[in-house]
Amino acid sequence: MASQHRRELDEDAPVFPIAVAAELAEMHPQTLRQYDRLGLVVPERTAGRVRRYSLADVARLREIGELSNAGVGLEGIARVVELRREVRELRRRVRELETALADERLAHQGKPRVFAAGRGEVVAIRHGVRATRRNEVMLYRPALTQGDPDDSPTG
Repeated sequence: MASQHRRELDEDAPVFPIAVAAELAEMHPQTLRQYDRLGLVVPERTAGRVRRYSLADVARLREIGELSNAGVGLEGIARVVELRREVRELRRRVRELETALADERLAHQGKPRVFAAGRGEVVAIRHGVRATRRNEVMLYRPALTQGDPDDSPTG
C-alpha cells in the first residue's frame, strides 16, 4: 500500500539547498558555489535567489568530483561536462527520430513504394502523387577544331 502513495521524485526538480547538495555530493558548499560561478553546475534559484539543486545536479557534482580526484583540471572538466551534455542531447534527438521513423513506417505499412527514375537519378515519391516530367532539351553542337581539312569552305 505504501508504494501506491509514493511519488517518484523528478530528477530535475530543484529541491536540495546547497548544504544538503554538498553533503550528498561529498563536497564543501563553497566548492558548489565555485562550480556555479564557473558554469559547471548551475542550480535553479528560488524567488529569493537561494540555490536549489536537483538529483541530476548532485549526480553531475559527483562526476565532477571524480574527474577532479583523477587529476583533471577545471577546463578539462568543463569540456567533459559539455561533451556529456551534447551526447545526452544527441541521444534524445536520435530517440525522437527513431520514433518518427517507426510512426512513418507504421503509417505506410502495406502500401507499395513508388519511385520515379530518369537522367541517372531515382527519386522516391509519395503514394498517389505523379512524378513531374522534365522536358529539358539540349542541342548538341560539337566545337570546331582549328585546322580541320573537312571544315574548309573550299570543297
